[in-house]
Amino acid sequence: MTREVKLSRVETELATLSYPVTRDDAAAELDDVTVLFADGETNLGEVVSETGSDSFESVGELESEVYGALPIEAVGEPGQSEGEG
Repeated sequence: MTREVKLSRVETELATLSYPVTRDDAAAELDDVTVLFADGETNLGEVVSETGSDSFESVGELESEVYGALPIEAVGEPGQSEGEG
């Protein structure tokens, strides 16, 4: 059964893994998790499989790589700025 989580709750899912963990094991464990964001969704296991590291020592390390590998739709529209011009 597929689990769905909001982008803001990704860390909770990553915390369910035992660390250190390999990229392949993490991707397999998270293959049933769909991350929902404002303009779409993606499979968390697939995102993990696209990260650059072969293994992760902590939740924070994996979380950082996951956020770097998410599609642009997950973080807002291209060129969008949170600051005032």
